Amino acid sequence: MAEVGRPAAAFEPAQLRSFLAVAQTHSFTQAAARLGVRQSTVSQHLRKLEDAVGRALVHRDTHSVALTPDGEAMIGFARSILAAHERAASYFASERPRGRLRIGMSDDLALTRLPHILRDFRTENPRVDLELTVDQSGTLHRRLENDRLDIFIGKRPRGSGEGQLVKRERLVWVGNPSTRVDLSQPVPLVVYPSPSLSGAAMQEALERAGLGYRSACVCRGVNGLIAAVSAGIGVSCLAGSLVPPQLTALGAQHRLPELGQIDLVLLTNPRTRERPASRALAAAVLSSGPGGLSPSAP
Repeated sequence: MAEVGRPAAAFEPAQLRSFLAVAQTHSFTQAAARLGVRQSTVSQHLRKLEDAVGRALVHRDTHSVALTPDGEAMIGFARSILAAHERAASYFASERPRGRLRIGMSDDLALTRLPHILRDFRTENPRVDLELTVDQSGTLHRRLENDRLDIFIGKRPRGSGEGQLVKRERLVWVGNPSTRVDLSQPVPLVVYPSPSLSGAAMQEALERAGLGYRSACVCRGVNGLIAAVSAGIGVSCLAGSLVPPQLTALGAQHRLPELGQIDLVLLTNPRTRERPASRALAAAVLSSGPGGLSPSAP
């Protein structure tokens, strides 16, 4: 093993991948199976990596493999080095995304981490120009169908199986802290213009419960909805995780019917989905998982 303090050799990506596989599985055999290589190859990679750093990274015995303190520290370095390596390889690859990407995003998703994902995507793909349309999901569905968008991220119509599910949310009624609902009178609703998936959900739920309703305020955009509900003009609904601080999720005491769930999905234009830019953004959104459509930190 190399003497401590001598200049470190360059770290080979293959060695780092083998080390991370061993760190995750605590087994040379399982690491080799995960990487599709021989166990002897993984062992060789680990020995060379330890020679390069001049430190033992794993404790080995006949029954188990455990990381040393230096091995624990190496995990973060290995991930950072591999991420930088992959970014560099992607940058110089012949299929590096470029061109204009037309994105549709339902406006309530502006309250989530999705804008941060778009920012990071643009930073990592500087040759891609973004054309972002923020609107109601129903309107964006039509734009996608008419070949005016490449990717749509927003709500899926009920009963539709189209798109790739990113997150499933419970819809909740929202009001302000002093909201009182008189069910003997038509329920005042704050709604988006038709077609509105959330508006349809409220109306269907009230009709099933035999309750009347009226459109007390029609507003375009989530900021208008928040303002109208905060002002006490009426009640509305949002995905449970997206209720902003200005509003209150209404509880059982308000005796409003259950609204069910809403699916937040990613839809791609079949005419353009195989373009590198479309594939890259779809991968970025889907790899973020449900957390990518969770509320953004203040």
